[in-house]
Amino acid sequence: MPRRNFALLLAVSVISLICYQKVQHSPYGRILAGAMQQVEHRYLEEIPESELFEGAMEGIISRLDEYSAFIPPVQLQQFNEALDQQFGGVGMEVRLDPQTKELTVTCPLVGTPAYEAGILAGDKIRRIDDKSTQGMTLRDAVAVMRGEPGSPVTLTVLHEGDEEPAEITIVRAIIHVDTVLGDTRRADGSWNFFLEGRPRIGYVRINSFADKTAEELRRAISGLIEQKMQGLILDLRNDPGGLLTAAIEVCDMFIDSGVIVSTRRRDGSISRTEYAQPDGTFGDFPMAVLVNHYSASASEIVAACLQDHHRAVVVGQRTWGKGTVQEVIALPGERGLLKLTTASYWRPSEKNIHRVRDAGEDDDWGVRPDPGYEVVVDGENLQKLRLWRLQRDVFVPAHNGEEPADKPSDPLAEDPQLSKAIDYVEEQIAKRSAATP
Repeated sequence: MPRRNFALLLAVSVISLICYQKVQHSPYGRILAGAMQQVEHRYLEEIPESELFEGAMEGIISRLDEYSAFIPPVQLQQFNEALDQQFGGVGMEVRLDPQTKELTVTCPLVGTPAYEAGILAGDKIRRIDDKSTQGMTLRDAVAVMRGEPGSPVTLTVLHEGDEEPAEITIVRAIIHVDTVLGDTRRADGSWNFFLEGRPRIGYVRINSFADKTAEELRRAISGLIEQKMQGLILDLRNDPGGLLTAAIEVCDMFIDSGVIVSTRRRDGSISRTEYAQPDGTFGDFPMAVLVNHYSASASEIVAACLQDHHRAVVVGQRTWGKGTVQEVIALPGERGLLKLTTASYWRPSEKNIHRVRDAGEDDDWGVRPDPGYEVVVDGENLQKLRLWRLQRDVFVPAHNGEEPADKPSDPLAEDPQLSKAIDYVEEQIAKRSAATP
């Protein structure tokens, strides 16, 4: 377990012990304990006490908001993997082919066991050890391929152009999943952070905010600046959020002073305010931030901060409105974790990001595009855009130095939100060029 997680659990364990003692003196706590005792001793079938406890916890959580959760012990590893974006596995991106429903390799991650073993983009995975992938869900397939680092897994793979599948045994290792992505892939499978055909404009996607997101982003932007980037598009569409600390670090890269975000408790009091620092700021280029209805939490913090400080124009659609803080509390006796909503995020303009239960469309919540930059993509058009982006992300290696046959199409023809952002950035670049003697 990473040191950050261990320190967090150690700190909240002290808090949880105090809370547990208080429950013992609550009449409702004693009634709940008595009810569990009655079920345990009198119910027709024998039910383990641990199952009764977990059921009680799930019942309590069900009366709270959708972002609070009970994490039982069996899910702790998966929970930590989601936070840290690293796990034991083989190191490749996979999907279910939309037409054939076959488990298909999108891209082997450079330097991972899958890459070294010769797994290629487009490979069809027929079996994982002794299990057929036919009818297997994507989630189940990923779960089977993951495992303890150092343990082997045998994949039965059909390479494109081959008639017979091959068995490839791969030894699992710790896999780190990049959260910062580009527009297209280079010949070695790594990301190109310039927009195809537009060498002046950088394009960076963040698909979630994890421990190493800020580090990955700084590395990508530093490389773009070295290659004479003149403008940047930061794509936060479909980003569900993640770590508050990562969002703060990302904001701090682009503004040199002022409030990034504040958090408030249920009585309205400010519990914490985060401020930008001048060191290491990327400030000398125009920016556009892309958002849509599925941009939430940490991605909303970043979009709101850059918009309120007039550092970037926001393009796309109004965001989800998930502006709440979840604290992780360790339950006594290693009985799991309680992820509990304890505060709400407020943007630098002192508006609440969170969409409360009775909020209307005219109320202040989430992040709206700047005037003139709303571009709605929904329904069938949204599904087409998602499929296009998925196909564009597939790594198709060149053969004998030639361009791949399935070269991805121009974003201007497929993505109207990105097209609007490009128009803004190019306009700002032109203005700066005209103002330069």
